[in-house]
Amino acid sequence: MPKLRFKISMSLDGFIAGPSQSVDNPLGIGGMRLHEWVVPLVSWRAMHGMEGGEVNESSPVVEESLVNIGATVMGRNMFGGHPGPWDSKDPWNGWWGDNPPFHHPVFVLTRYAREPLEMEGGTTFRFVTEGIEAALEQARRAAGGQDVSLAGGAKAAQQYLAAGLVDEMEINLVPVLLGSGERLFDGVGDNLHGLDLVRTVAAPKVTHLKFVRS
Repeated sequence: MPKLRFKISMSLDGFIAGPSQSVDNPLGIGGMRLHEWVVPLVSWRAMHGMEGGEVNESSPVVEESLVNIGATVMGRNMFGGHPGPWDSKDPWNGWWGDNPPFHHPVFVLTRYAREPLEMEGGTTFRFVTEGIEAALEQARRAAGGQDVSLAGGAKAAQQYLAAGLVDEMEINLVPVLLGSGERLFDGVGDNLHGLDLVRTVAAPKVTHLKFVRS
């Protein structure tokens, strides 16, 4: 069966976003520090339509994470915008502009129904109100035998982890402290729900920890 693969950057004190998240500052105060290791990479820049970049020990980790992904699941906060019902007069269409970097179907967990949002480059956002298992089932069908990426944010990841539905997890551990914000593992319990550490890669400004379901 295709895998559900989760990857995310996290601070040493367990946060994946800083405090005071907003539409203008989606990662919160200091949150961009969690991603300084990936922005210079050739593989990341190419995915976002940018030229140049560098290659280091993180490059094969990032490239591996992009292979064989046919669909993505994300939470409402990851998709972004205002809380509550969608604004039909001024609809929020994501953080990524007209051509998001996914290029495949993306299933957004939400409590508020909305028609599918078709973007340039092959990305279509579909809004799922029936919960995490329904979103995963739809994503697996859309992926056509390929794996499904779980993009976050924290609340969506917590639900999938606690339900034992994550097959692979890549924690990009960044040597910074955010002090407060949004923690990844709040409410998940005191175990990894069947995931075992199988690989550690030390790279500039980050350490990659890969877990797989045993």
